[in-house]
Amino acid sequence: MQSIPEHAFTTDRPTTLRRARSPVAFLPEVVGVAPDRDGAALVDIAIADGRVASVAPAGSGPALPGDVDLGGRHLWPTLVDVHAHLDKGHIVERTPNPDGTHFGALTATAEDRTRFWRRDDLIRRMEFGLACAEAHGVSAIRTHLDSQEEQGPETWAAFGEVSVAWKNRVALQAVALAPMDIFRGPYAEQLADIVAETGGLMGGVTRATGSRIEDGLADLDALLDRLFALASDRDLDVDLHVDETNYAAGATLPDIARATIRNGYEGRVTCGHCCSLALQDEATLAEHVRLVRDAGISIVTLPTVNMYLQDRQAGRTPRWRGVTPVTELRAAGVRVAVAGDNCRDPFYAYGDHDMLDTFRQGVKILHLDHPYGDAAALAGPAPAAIMGLSDHGAIRPGAPASFIVMNAWSMDQVLARPQSDRIVVRNGRRLAGGLPSYATLVAAEPGRPTEHAAA
Repeated sequence: MQSIPEHAFTTDRPTTLRRARSPVAFLPEVVGVAPDRDGAALVDIAIADGRVASVAPAGSGPALPGDVDLGGRHLWPTLVDVHAHLDKGHIVERTPNPDGTHFGALTATAEDRTRFWRRDDLIRRMEFGLACAEAHGVSAIRTHLDSQEEQGPETWAAFGEVSVAWKNRVALQAVALAPMDIFRGPYAEQLADIVAETGGLMGGVTRATGSRIEDGLADLDALLDRLFALASDRDLDVDLHVDETNYAAGATLPDIARATIRNGYEGRVTCGHCCSLALQDEATLAEHVRLVRDAGISIVTLPTVNMYLQDRQAGRTPRWRGVTPVTELRAAGVRVAVAGDNCRDPFYAYGDHDMLDTFRQGVKILHLDHPYGDAAALAGPAPAAIMGLSDHGAIRPGAPASFIVMNAWSMDQVLARPQSDRIVVRNGRRLAGGLPSYATLVAAEPGRPTEHAAA
Protein backbone atom coordinates (compact mmCIF):
# COMPACT_ATOMS: atom_id res chain seq x y z
CA MET A 1 0.00 0.00 0.00
CA GLN A 2 1.19 3.51 -0.82
CA SER A 3 2.31 5.46 2.23
CA ILE A 4 1.10 8.98 3.00
CA PRO A 5 3.73 11.49 1.78
CA GLU A 6 5.69 13.33 4.44
CA HIS A 7 4.54 16.69 3.07
CA ALA A 8 0.84 15.83 3.44
CA PHE A 9 -1.05 18.20 5.72
CA THR A 10 2.04 20.31 6.46
CA THR A 11 1.53 23.23 4.05
CA ASP A 12 -1.20 25.73 3.26
CA ARG A 13 -1.10 25.28 -0.51
CA PRO A 14 -4.24 24.04 -2.25
CA THR A 15 -4.45 20.26 -2.18
CA THR A 16 -6.66 17.51 -3.49
CA LEU A 17 -6.83 14.42 -1.31
CA ARG A 18 -7.34 11.70 -3.89
CA ARG A 19 -9.02 8.37 -3.31
CA ALA A 20 -10.09 9.07 0.25
CA ARG A 21 -12.57 6.49 1.53
CA SER A 22 -15.38 7.80 3.71
CA PRO A 23 -18.74 6.42 4.85
CA VAL A 24 -21.41 8.06 2.70
CA ALA A 25 -23.11 9.19 5.92
CA PHE A 26 -20.30 11.76 6.13
CA LEU A 27 -20.81 12.91 2.51
CA PRO A 28 -24.25 14.60 2.45
CA GLU A 29 -23.67 16.65 -0.71
CA VAL A 30 -21.79 14.18 -2.91
CA VAL A 31 -23.66 12.56 -5.80
CA GLY A 32 -22.55 9.94 -8.26
CA VAL A 33 -20.48 7.85 -5.85
CA ALA A 34 -20.64 4.06 -5.67
CA PRO A 35 -20.67 2.88 -2.06
CA ASP A 36 -18.71 -0.24 -1.21
CA ARG A 37 -20.17 -3.09 0.85
CA ASP A 38 -19.44 -1.09 4.04
CA GLY A 39 -21.44 1.93 2.88
CA ALA A 40 -18.27 3.94 2.16
CA ALA A 41 -17.17 5.59 -1.08
CA LEU A 42 -13.98 6.84 -2.72
CA VAL A 43 -13.87 10.60 -3.15
CA ASP A 44 -11.49 13.40 -4.06
CA ILE A 45 -11.48 16.25 -1.52
CA ALA A 46 -10.07 19.61 -2.59
CA ILE A 47 -8.74 21.84 0.21
CA ALA A 48 -7.94 25.56 0.05
CA ASP A 49 -7.31 28.05 2.86
CA GLY A 50 -7.96 25.40 5.49
CA ARG A 51 -11.46 24.58 4.26
CA VAL A 52 -13.05 22.03 1.98
CA ALA A 53 -13.34 23.51 -1.51
CA SER A 54 -15.07 20.56 -3.18
CA VAL A 55 -15.93 16.89 -2.72
CA ALA A 56 -16.33 14.73 -5.81
CA PRO A 57 -16.25 11.08 -6.85
CA ALA A 58 -12.70 9.72 -7.02
CA GLY A 59 -10.94 10.65 -10.24
CA SER A 60 -12.93 13.81 -10.84
CA GLY A 61 -11.37 16.23 -8.36
CA PRO A 62 -9.23 19.17 -9.56
CA ALA A 63 -5.49 18.76 -10.08
CA LEU A 64 -3.73 20.94 -7.51
CA PRO A 65 -0.04 21.47 -6.60
CA GLY A 66 -0.17 19.63 -3.29
CA ASP A 67 -2.17 16.58 -4.35
CA VAL A 68 -1.97 13.57 -2.02
CA ASP A 69 -3.12 10.07 -2.98
CA LEU A 70 -4.58 8.37 0.11
CA GLY A 71 -4.87 5.08 -1.77
CA GLY A 72 -8.34 4.24 -0.44
CA ARG A 73 -7.60 4.87 3.23
CA HIS A 74 -10.50 5.78 5.47
CA LEU A 75 -10.77 9.53 6.01
CA TRP A 76 -13.47 10.73 8.38
CA PRO A 77 -14.48 14.20 9.52
CA THR A 78 -13.53 15.08 13.06
CA LEU A 79 -16.22 13.65 15.32
CA VAL A 80 -18.77 15.11 17.72
CA ASP A 81 -19.33 14.08 21.35
CA VAL A 82 -22.83 15.29 22.22
CA HIS A 83 -22.90 13.95 25.81
CA ALA A 84 -19.88 14.32 28.07
CA HIS A 85 -19.05 15.27 31.67
CA LEU A 86 -15.91 17.38 31.57
CA ASP A 87 -16.41 18.58 35.15
CA LYS A 88 -16.35 15.02 36.54
CA GLY A 89 -13.49 13.68 34.45
CA HIS A 90 -10.27 12.17 35.81
CA ILE A 91 -11.17 11.92 39.50
CA VAL A 92 -11.34 8.12 39.68
CA GLU A 93 -7.94 7.72 41.32
CA ARG A 94 -8.56 10.14 44.16
CA THR A 95 -12.23 9.16 44.73
CA PRO A 96 -12.99 5.73 43.25
CA ASN A 97 -16.41 4.14 43.00
CA PRO A 98 -16.57 1.75 45.99
CA ASP A 99 -18.49 -1.00 44.15
CA GLY A 100 -18.87 0.03 40.50
CA THR A 101 -22.64 0.60 40.80
CA HIS A 102 -24.64 3.65 39.73
CA PHE A 103 -25.45 4.49 43.35
CA GLY A 104 -21.79 4.07 44.29
CA ALA A 105 -20.92 6.52 41.51
CA LEU A 106 -23.40 9.08 42.84
CA THR A 107 -21.97 8.79 46.35
CA ALA A 108 -18.32 9.00 45.30
CA THR A 109 -18.93 11.92 42.95
CA ALA A 110 -20.79 13.87 45.62
CA GLU A 111 -17.87 13.34 47.99
CA ASP A 112 -15.31 14.47 45.43
CA ARG A 113 -17.42 17.45 44.38
CA THR A 114 -17.71 18.68 47.95
CA ARG A 115 -14.00 18.29 48.70
CA PHE A 116 -12.30 19.37 45.51
CA TRP A 117 -14.43 21.07 42.85
CA ARG A 118 -13.00 24.57 42.93
CA ARG A 119 -11.96 26.78 40.03
CA ASP A 120 -8.39 25.57 39.53
CA ASP A 121 -9.28 21.89 39.90
CA LEU A 122 -12.21 22.18 37.49
CA ILE A 123 -10.26 24.07 34.85
CA ARG A 124 -7.27 21.71 35.03
CA ARG A 125 -9.40 18.61 34.54
CA MET A 126 -11.66 20.14 31.89
CA GLU A 127 -8.66 21.27 29.85
CA PHE A 128 -6.99 17.89 30.19
CA GLY A 129 -10.12 16.23 28.86
CA LEU A 130 -10.33 18.69 25.98
CA ALA A 131 -6.68 18.11 25.09
CA CYS A 132 -7.34 14.35 24.94
CA ALA A 133 -10.44 14.86 22.79
CA GLU A 134 -8.68 17.22 20.40
CA ALA A 135 -5.75 14.83 19.95
CA HIS A 136 -8.15 11.98 19.13
CA GLY A 137 -10.00 14.03 16.51
CA VAL A 138 -13.04 15.38 18.40
CA SER A 139 -13.93 18.92 17.36
CA ALA A 140 -17.19 19.53 19.26
CA ILE A 141 -18.43 18.54 22.73
CA ARG A 142 -21.62 19.11 24.69
CA THR A 143 -20.87 18.65 28.37
CA HIS A 144 -23.29 18.29 31.25
CA LEU A 145 -22.24 20.26 34.33
CA ASP A 146 -23.26 19.36 37.89
CA SER A 147 -25.34 22.38 38.86
CA GLN A 148 -26.59 21.87 42.40
CA GLU A 149 -27.03 25.14 44.28
CA GLU A 150 -23.80 24.74 46.25
CA GLN A 151 -21.78 23.94 43.10
CA GLY A 152 -23.44 25.33 40.00
CA PRO A 153 -22.22 28.95 39.98
CA GLU A 154 -18.56 27.98 40.48
CA THR A 155 -18.62 25.24 37.86
CA TRP A 156 -20.34 27.41 35.25
CA ALA A 157 -17.86 30.21 35.87
CA ALA A 158 -14.95 27.80 35.36
CA PHE A 159 -16.57 26.44 32.20
CA GLY A 160 -16.94 29.97 30.90
CA GLU A 161 -13.19 30.50 31.24
CA VAL A 162 -12.43 27.22 29.52
CA SER A 163 -14.84 28.03 26.69
CA VAL A 164 -13.02 31.26 25.93
CA ALA A 165 -9.60 29.58 26.04
CA TRP A 166 -10.71 26.76 23.71
CA LYS A 167 -13.10 28.60 21.36
CA ASN A 168 -10.90 28.10 18.28
CA ARG A 169 -10.07 24.47 19.06
CA VAL A 170 -13.14 22.56 20.27
CA ALA A 171 -16.71 23.86 19.92
CA LEU A 172 -18.32 23.66 23.36
CA GLN A 173 -21.84 23.61 24.73
CA ALA A 174 -22.91 23.07 28.34
CA VAL A 175 -26.04 21.68 29.99
CA ALA A 176 -27.21 22.26 33.56
CA LEU A 177 -27.40 18.90 35.33
CA ALA A 178 -29.14 18.56 38.70
CA PRO A 179 -31.85 16.41 40.26
CA MET A 180 -35.34 17.51 39.22
CA ASP A 181 -36.39 18.61 42.70
CA ILE A 182 -34.37 21.82 42.30
CA PHE A 183 -37.27 23.02 40.15
CA ARG A 184 -39.41 23.19 43.26
CA GLY A 185 -37.43 26.11 44.64
CA PRO A 186 -36.11 29.59 43.79
CA TYR A 187 -32.60 28.44 42.84
CA ALA A 188 -33.97 27.12 39.53
CA GLU A 189 -34.49 30.71 38.36
CA GLN A 190 -30.92 31.66 39.25
CA LEU A 191 -29.57 28.60 37.47
CA ALA A 192 -31.60 29.34 34.35
CA ASP A 193 -30.11 32.84 34.27
CA ILE A 194 -26.58 31.44 34.59
CA VAL A 195 -27.27 29.02 31.74
CA ALA A 196 -28.69 31.78 29.55
CA GLU A 197 -25.70 34.04 30.19
CA THR A 198 -23.37 31.25 29.09
CA GLY A 199 -25.45 30.24 26.07
CA GLY A 200 -26.09 26.75 27.46
CA LEU A 201 -29.04 24.38 27.76
CA MET A 202 -31.44 23.57 30.56
CA GLY A 203 -31.32 20.01 31.80
CA GLY A 204 -31.64 17.69 34.73
CA VAL A 205 -31.99 14.07 35.75
CA THR A 206 -35.42 12.59 36.40
CA ARG A 207 -34.92 11.72 40.05
CA ALA A 208 -34.81 13.63 43.35
CA THR A 209 -31.69 14.59 45.29
CA GLY A 210 -30.19 11.58 47.08
CA SER A 211 -32.71 9.14 45.66
CA ARG A 212 -32.65 6.40 43.06
CA ILE A 213 -34.49 6.81 39.78
CA GLU A 214 -36.84 3.97 40.67
CA ASP A 215 -38.03 5.90 43.73
CA GLY A 216 -40.01 8.12 41.36
CA LEU A 217 -41.26 11.72 41.57
CA ALA A 218 -44.95 12.26 42.32
CA ASP A 219 -44.79 15.82 40.96
CA LEU A 220 -42.67 15.08 37.87
CA ASP A 221 -45.14 16.71 35.46
CA ALA A 222 -45.12 19.95 37.43
CA LEU A 223 -41.33 19.93 37.66
CA LEU A 224 -41.00 19.34 33.93
CA ASP A 225 -43.43 22.17 33.19
CA ARG A 226 -41.38 24.55 35.32
CA LEU A 227 -38.17 23.46 33.59
CA PHE A 228 -39.75 24.10 30.20
CA ALA A 229 -41.15 27.46 31.32
CA LEU A 230 -37.72 28.63 32.49
CA ALA A 231 -36.19 27.39 29.24
CA SER A 232 -38.88 28.99 27.09
CA ASP A 233 -38.57 32.37 28.81
CA ARG A 234 -34.86 32.37 27.87
CA ASP A 235 -35.14 30.56 24.52
CA LEU A 236 -33.01 27.63 25.73
CA ASP A 237 -33.02 24.07 24.42
CA VAL A 238 -33.33 21.14 26.85
CA ASP A 239 -31.16 18.05 27.39
CA LEU A 240 -32.12 15.52 30.07
CA HIS A 241 -30.67 12.41 31.73
CA VAL A 242 -33.46 9.85 31.52
CA ASP A 243 -34.19 6.36 32.87
CA GLU A 244 -30.61 5.25 33.52
CA THR A 245 -31.92 2.15 35.25
CA ASN A 246 -33.47 -1.27 34.63
CA TYR A 247 -36.75 -0.11 36.18
CA ALA A 248 -38.88 -0.32 33.04
CA ALA A 249 -42.20 0.10 34.86
CA GLY A 250 -41.24 3.57 36.08
CA ALA A 251 -39.95 4.97 32.79
CA THR A 252 -40.07 8.77 32.65
CA LEU A 253 -39.34 9.12 28.93
CA PRO A 254 -43.06 9.13 27.97
CA ASP A 255 -43.71 11.81 30.61
CA ILE A 256 -40.96 13.92 29.06
CA ALA A 257 -42.37 13.39 25.56
CA ARG A 258 -45.83 14.48 26.69
CA ALA A 259 -44.37 17.50 28.51
CA THR A 260 -42.41 18.43 25.39
CA ILE A 261 -45.59 18.47 23.31
CA ARG A 262 -47.59 20.18 26.06
CA ASN A 263 -45.07 23.01 26.24
CA GLY A 264 -44.58 23.39 22.49
CA TYR A 265 -40.95 22.26 22.59
CA GLU A 266 -41.01 19.71 19.78
CA GLY A 267 -37.60 19.38 18.12
CA ARG A 268 -35.74 21.13 20.96
CA VAL A 269 -35.27 18.30 23.45
CA THR A 270 -32.55 15.66 23.78
CA CYS A 271 -32.72 12.69 26.14
CA GLY A 272 -29.65 10.69 27.10
CA HIS A 273 -29.35 7.08 28.36
CA CYS A 274 -33.00 5.83 28.24
CA CYS A 275 -31.70 2.42 29.33
CA SER A 276 -34.92 0.90 30.63
CA LEU A 277 -36.56 1.39 27.24
CA ALA A 278 -34.79 -1.82 26.18
CA LEU A 279 -36.58 -3.84 28.88
CA GLN A 280 -40.14 -2.91 27.91
CA ASP A 281 -42.45 -5.35 26.17
CA GLU A 282 -42.80 -4.83 22.42
CA ALA A 283 -46.18 -3.07 22.56
CA THR A 284 -45.05 -0.62 25.26
CA LEU A 285 -41.78 0.01 23.48
CA ALA A 286 -43.57 0.80 20.22
CA GLU A 287 -45.93 3.19 22.01
CA HIS A 288 -43.10 5.05 23.72
CA VAL A 289 -41.01 5.24 20.56
CA ARG A 290 -44.00 6.81 18.76
CA LEU A 291 -44.30 9.36 21.56
CA VAL A 292 -40.61 10.23 21.27
CA ARG A 293 -40.92 10.58 17.49
CA ASP A 294 -44.04 12.77 17.74
CA ALA A 295 -42.28 15.02 20.27
CA GLY A 296 -39.25 15.38 17.99
CA ILE A 297 -36.95 14.24 20.80
CA SER A 298 -33.38 13.24 19.93
CA ILE A 299 -31.93 10.27 21.80
CA VAL A 300 -28.29 9.78 22.84
CA THR A 301 -27.05 6.31 23.68
CA LEU A 302 -23.98 5.91 25.93
CA PRO A 303 -23.01 2.28 25.37
CA THR A 304 -19.63 2.05 27.09
CA VAL A 305 -20.72 3.71 30.32
CA ASN A 306 -24.07 2.00 30.60
CA MET A 307 -22.54 -1.43 30.04
CA TYR A 308 -20.19 -0.55 32.90
CA LEU A 309 -22.91 0.58 35.32
CA GLN A 310 -26.12 -1.26 34.53
CA ASP A 311 -26.99 -4.65 36.04
CA ARG A 312 -23.82 -4.65 38.14
CA GLN A 313 -24.11 -6.84 41.21
CA ALA A 314 -21.30 -8.35 43.26
CA GLY A 315 -20.62 -11.99 42.46
CA ARG A 316 -22.97 -12.05 39.47
CA THR A 317 -22.42 -11.72 35.73
CA PRO A 318 -24.63 -8.99 34.19
CA ARG A 319 -27.59 -10.20 32.19
CA TRP A 320 -28.26 -7.22 29.90
CA ARG A 321 -26.36 -4.53 28.02
CA GLY A 322 -27.92 -1.42 29.53
CA VAL A 323 -28.24 0.43 26.22
CA THR A 324 -31.30 1.86 24.54
CA PRO A 325 -32.95 0.16 21.50
CA VAL A 326 -31.18 2.22 18.84
CA THR A 327 -32.34 0.21 15.82
CA GLU A 328 -36.03 0.53 16.72
CA LEU A 329 -35.73 4.25 17.40
CA ARG A 330 -33.94 4.96 14.12
CA ALA A 331 -36.43 2.85 12.19
CA ALA A 332 -39.21 5.03 13.56
CA GLY A 333 -37.48 8.20 12.37
CA VAL A 334 -35.99 9.29 15.70
CA ARG A 335 -32.61 11.01 15.51
CA VAL A 336 -30.09 8.96 17.53
CA ALA A 337 -26.47 9.72 18.39
CA VAL A 338 -23.78 7.80 20.23
CA ALA A 339 -21.60 9.63 22.75
CA GLY A 340 -18.78 9.10 25.22
CA ASP A 341 -20.38 10.20 28.53
CA ASN A 342 -18.05 9.88 31.52
CA CYS A 343 -14.29 9.49 31.49
CA ARG A 344 -12.13 8.16 34.33
CA ASP A 345 -14.58 9.07 37.06
CA PRO A 346 -16.84 7.06 39.41
CA PHE A 347 -19.43 6.57 36.66
CA TYR A 348 -16.86 5.06 34.29
CA ALA A 349 -13.32 4.24 35.37
CA TYR A 350 -11.93 4.21 31.82
CA GLY A 351 -12.10 6.13 28.55
CA ASP A 352 -10.02 8.87 26.94
CA HIS A 353 -12.51 11.28 25.32
CA ASP A 354 -12.07 9.37 22.06
CA MET A 355 -15.22 9.35 19.94
CA LEU A 356 -13.68 7.04 17.36
CA ASP A 357 -13.20 4.48 20.13
CA THR A 358 -16.76 5.10 21.35
CA PHE A 359 -18.08 4.49 17.85
CA ARG A 360 -16.00 1.34 17.42
CA GLN A 361 -17.33 -0.09 20.67
CA GLY A 362 -20.86 1.12 19.99
CA VAL A 363 -21.06 -0.74 16.68
CA LYS A 364 -20.17 -3.99 18.43
CA ILE A 365 -22.33 -3.45 21.51
CA LEU A 366 -25.41 -2.28 19.56
CA HIS A 367 -24.98 -4.69 16.61
CA LEU A 368 -24.82 -1.88 14.07
CA ASP A 369 -23.00 -4.11 11.59
CA HIS A 370 -23.79 -6.74 8.94
CA PRO A 371 -24.37 -4.38 7.19
CA TYR A 372 -22.87 -1.20 8.62
CA GLY A 373 -25.22 0.95 6.57
CA ASP A 374 -25.21 4.50 7.85
CA ALA A 375 -24.07 3.64 11.38
CA ALA A 376 -21.29 6.24 11.12
CA ALA A 377 -23.96 8.96 11.22
CA LEU A 378 -24.33 8.34 14.96
CA ALA A 379 -20.88 9.84 15.60
CA GLY A 380 -20.93 12.69 13.07
CA PRO A 381 -24.02 14.13 11.36
CA ALA A 382 -26.52 13.12 14.06
CA PRO A 383 -24.74 14.67 17.07
CA ALA A 384 -23.74 17.69 14.97
CA ALA A 385 -27.41 18.24 14.09
CA ILE A 386 -28.42 17.90 17.74
CA MET A 387 -25.86 20.59 18.62
CA GLY A 388 -26.86 22.76 15.65
CA LEU A 389 -23.35 22.66 14.17
CA SER A 390 -23.33 22.58 10.36
CA ASP A 391 -19.51 22.79 10.19
CA HIS A 392 -18.90 19.55 12.11
CA GLY A 393 -19.44 15.85 11.62
CA ALA A 394 -19.52 15.82 7.81
CA ILE A 395 -17.30 16.47 4.80
CA ARG A 396 -18.93 19.20 2.70
CA PRO A 397 -17.79 22.26 0.73
CA GLY A 398 -17.18 25.26 2.95
CA ALA A 399 -16.62 23.22 6.11
CA PRO A 400 -13.24 23.24 7.87
CA ALA A 401 -10.75 20.76 6.41
CA SER A 402 -10.68 18.82 9.67
CA PHE A 403 -10.27 15.07 9.34
CA ILE A 404 -9.19 11.79 10.88
CA VAL A 405 -7.01 9.76 8.50
CA MET A 406 -6.54 6.07 9.29
CA ASN A 407 -4.37 3.23 8.09
CA ALA A 408 -7.53 1.27 7.37
CA TRP A 409 -9.08 0.41 4.00
CA SER A 410 -12.34 -1.18 5.17
CA MET A 411 -14.75 -0.76 8.05
CA ASP A 412 -13.72 -4.03 9.66
CA GLN A 413 -10.15 -2.68 9.74
CA VAL A 414 -11.39 0.56 11.32
CA LEU A 415 -13.09 -1.50 14.02
CA ALA A 416 -10.42 -4.14 14.51
CA ARG A 417 -7.63 -1.82 15.73
CA PRO A 418 -7.64 1.20 18.06
CA GLN A 419 -6.26 3.40 15.25
CA SER A 420 -3.61 4.76 17.58
CA ASP A 421 -1.58 5.79 14.51
CA ARG A 422 -4.37 7.97 13.11
CA ILE A 423 -3.51 11.38 11.67
CA VAL A 424 -5.69 14.23 12.93
CA VAL A 425 -5.98 17.20 10.59
CA ARG A 426 -7.43 20.52 11.72
CA ASN A 427 -8.12 23.28 9.19
CA GLY A 428 -5.92 21.56 6.63
CA ARG A 429 -2.87 21.13 8.86
CA ARG A 430 -1.73 18.08 10.74
CA LEU A 431 -2.33 18.42 14.47
CA ALA A 432 0.94 18.27 16.39
CA GLY A 433 1.65 17.40 20.00
CA GLY A 434 -0.26 14.19 20.58
CA LEU A 435 -2.04 13.19 23.77
CA PRO A 436 -1.32 15.03 27.03
CA SER A 437 0.64 13.11 29.65
CA TYR A 438 -1.15 12.00 32.80
CA ALA A 439 1.83 13.50 34.61
CA THR A 440 0.59 17.00 33.83
CA LEU A 441 -2.72 16.18 35.48
CA VAL A 442 -1.75 13.98 38.40
CA ALA A 443 1.20 16.00 39.73
CA ALA A 444 -1.03 18.95 40.61
CA GLU A 445 -4.04 16.98 41.81
CA PRO A 446 -5.39 18.07 45.21
CA GLY A 447 -5.41 15.40 47.87
CA ARG A 448 -2.81 13.21 46.16
CA PRO A 449 0.16 12.26 48.36
CA THR A 450 3.42 13.69 47.06
CA GLU A 451 5.08 10.28 46.78
CA HIS A 452 2.43 9.23 44.23
CA ALA A 453 2.73 12.34 42.08
CA ALA A 454 4.11 11.78 38.60
CA ALA A 455 7.55 13.12 37.90
